[in-house]
Amino acid sequence: MFGVTILGNNSALPAYDRHPTAQVVTLNQHQFLIDCGEGTQMQLSRYKVRRSRINHIFISHLHGDHYFGLPGLITSMGLLNREHELHVHGPAFLKGIIDIILQAADTRLPYQLHFHPLVHEGTIVDDEKFSIDCFKVFHRIECWGFVIREKKNLRRINKDTINLFAIPTSFYDQLKLGEDYHNGEYVVKNEEVTLPNATPRSYAYCADTVYTESLAEKTKNVSLLYHETTYLKDLEERALKRFHSTTVQAATLAIKANANRLLIGHFSSKYEGLDEFLAETIEVFPKTELAIEGVSYRVL
Repeated sequence: MFGVTILGNNSALPAYDRHPTAQVVTLNQHQFLIDCGEGTQMQLSRYKVRRSRINHIFISHLHGDHYFGLPGLITSMGLLNREHELHVHGPAFLKGIIDIILQAADTRLPYQLHFHPLVHEGTIVDDEKFSIDCFKVFHRIECWGFVIREKKNLRRINKDTINLFAIPTSFYDQLKLGEDYHNGEYVVKNEEVTLPNATPRSYAYCADTVYTESLAEKTKNVSLLYHETTYLKDLEERALKRFHSTTVQAATLAIKANANRLLIGHFSSKYEGLDEFLAETIEVFPKTELAIEGVSYRVL
């Protein structure tokens, strides 16, 4: 299972029963929290997401609608007697904010909290089965995006052809890695005895950012791209002044990135309805969906 559950889809002000930005990415047995605006704990409970399964939290930037829920969540995890480690990745200033809040309340966590400052673009989590990279986006303050990628899947043994060749089972692991089989007399080409596995999937999260085509390279060919659309297309000038993006700009970036699908969110509280966001975006990039709270979107 690779999917994204939206906990909050609004921008700075909670409005119309929409909450500030937060989402949970599930990748098999792993869960990652991306941003943690006010109310995230309540949304986790509302949509039955287990806090205990979240071992990595990624904070894009230090505007309150993206992290004001974090100190409370960290504290609640302690009150629930969490014992396993928690890793928080975010701008360097975030560590001091967390430390002073915990110190002021004399809070002593029963688990190990590791803080990882985001300093350079590149890989920040490297697991056997997936990797997570960060990249800079362009907002009024330091701001980061994230890409979660499955690692290349091994090839599968073709049971219909493997027995036609005298290949020892001890060589099967090399076959899965794509190697040909040589026995000194002949060569068995890998594609004769293996099948390609599913293409690795990927999810990119573009946090608050002004429109810039340079982000297309950072999110190239992703399976699912999340991009903010704070404003409709008629407010492009306002979006530029406030370092945000519009519907058409998000759709244009999805095209340039060759993304398979687009998910849009971070809607301004000036809009009560969201239908026009979807209508404007699909005119440019048809494979677009609204980020609706409580809905899980599969990464395909």
